[in-house]
Amino acid sequence: MAVTAAMVKELRERTGAGMMDCKKVLVETDGDMDKAIELLREKGLAKAAKKAGRVAAEGLIKLAFADGGKKAAAVEVNSETDFVAKNQEFIDFVDTLANMALNTEATELNDFMALPYGGEGTVTEVLNNKIATIGENMNVRRFVRCDKPGVVHVGYVHGGGRIGVIVGFETEASYDEIETMGKDVAMQVASMSPKFIDESAVDPEYLESEKKILVQQALNEGKPADIVEKMVIGRLKKELKETCLVEQKFVKNGELSVAQYIAETAKAIGKDIKVVEMVRYEVGEGIEKKEENFAEEVAKQMGN
Repeated sequence: MAVTAAMVKELRERTGAGMMDCKKVLVETDGDMDKAIELLREKGLAKAAKKAGRVAAEGLIKLAFADGGKKAAAVEVNSETDFVAKNQEFIDFVDTLANMALNTEATELNDFMALPYGGEGTVTEVLNNKIATIGENMNVRRFVRCDKPGVVHVGYVHGGGRIGVIVGFETEASYDEIETMGKDVAMQVASMSPKFIDESAVDPEYLESEKKILVQQALNEGKPADIVEKMVIGRLKKELKETCLVEQKFVKNGELSVAQYIAETAKAIGKDIKVVEMVRYEVGEGIEKKEENFAEEVAKQMGN
């Protein structure tokens, strides 16, 4: 019996196995769908579907750079446990994806997942195969590529891949000239988690929302309405110094702001430097982790 694309698609949807694996077992079973599913289960390739519902909030972030920092990329891939995130096969997989992100024109995750991964199929197919092999749900969560003309990118990875940061500097300086300063600023982003580069980058909606909150706080404190506006402006400026990267106190020297530290480097090398890009990925941020109750889990498995 001829194996059609529709049959392969159906088997893939029912099992979560890779496209090539689905095609192979359909050929082996002469198109018998039930036998194909059974064969995939025997091979351990249908496990991905069962694991897809599990929460994957651990994982790894990898960065990649090229052309003296002219291009940079970051990828986050999640796993269920930190143990798997330290698995060499998993680490190599994320490394490869970071390099793919560096060189692809894709900007959407769906397009990235459809890219060919060596000769093993698409990224999605390889991911499903690794889920089956490693035995945990995994998820390619996000990626970014930075390649603005005239920008030099420097990165920093913290905690063995728990946090990854890329900072882009608009400058005529080379990577070597700004590397030390760039890594210091990237470390600042990792530790202080600024929301914006500077005040000009602040979202007007964010400002308006914060202003309303601060006004209400001041009124709740019993402050006179006629001075609340001035108070709020002062508080807002203070908050912006904490949430804007270049306004923050430099963690390595509290006597300087980040902007002043960058200016010192610019003066020393005789070339202007301006921060224009900032990416900060933290593993699992925003993912609600499932709290496991061991006693309940055992009771479920025993049928109680």
